[in-house]
Amino acid sequence: MSDDRILGIDFGGTKVALGLADRDGTLLATRRLDTDAHAGAEQVVVRTLAAARALLADEGAAPGRIGVVSPGIVLPDRILLAPNVPGWEQLHLAELVAAEFPAVPISVGTDAKAAALAEWRWGTLAGADPAVFLSLGTGIAAAVLVGGRVLTGANGAAGEIGYNLLSPQDTEGFASGAAPLEEAVGGRGLGGRASELLGRPVTAGELFALAKENVEAKELVTAALDELSMHVANLAIALDPQRIAVGGGLVRSADVLLPALADRLAHAVPFPPQLVAARFDQDAALLGAVALALGG
Repeated sequence: MSDDRILGIDFGGTKVALGLADRDGTLLATRRLDTDAHAGAEQVVVRTLAAARALLADEGAAPGRIGVVSPGIVLPDRILLAPNVPGWEQLHLAELVAAEFPAVPISVGTDAKAAALAEWRWGTLAGADPAVFLSLGTGIAAAVLVGGRVLTGANGAAGEIGYNLLSPQDTEGFASGAAPLEEAVGGRGLGGRASELLGRPVTAGELFALAKENVEAKELVTAALDELSMHVANLAIALDPQRIAVGGGLVRSADVLLPALADRLAHAVPFPPQLVAARFDQDAALLGAVALALGG
């Protein structure tokens, strides 16, 4: 079996993506699984590793390297700031994957930061310095690249803008278990409020589509975009990036999302950065796992 392939695994809040790629970042085969978060962390990992084995068998490949990404700050013995899947923060993710694939080099990291590497290496952030990758999906996060290197921060938490405060009244924020911006504009929070508003289950993506004809949905989307665009503008003012790439599940609504962000950047930022959709759309974190395995 060929061993020059890279196995990428992207653990997300609602789905897991697996991909087999070559060293140029071309995905040769992919699989998707539901996270089934309410059933806990262990079952997600068990099912994912079984699916990875099946994928490799189907493709007749043995991985030369493995990259694994997840929400939160991925440390050797635990994962921080990843509350969406019960038990996820207690996982020894690198050890679990290494036990399934002994002797294969394994790299682990944060999904949004890895996605930024993929966009800088192969995508729309190529050549931009500084650059920002904005991940808008179940959660909200940003990754900052300077000279092609991801800014991690003292604790690995640089860019965790989901914890941004919304007003002076948000005096506790993280200490009280809140992620104010993520709850306000992330996919999970938007979907929950839309479901309450419309009296039936509604996803964030469906909400954006409904906003084109439903007044209540439009008001909810407008308020969310007003909030989000303010934070993106403040980030641009602080960092003065050359380019911002927007990825994640909410980019499926780019026709509504990007103009709102661009308008705020144009009016609020002294030197507005270029604003682009991520090249890899829904596969940015998966290709980020591949980039991570290749050394960034």
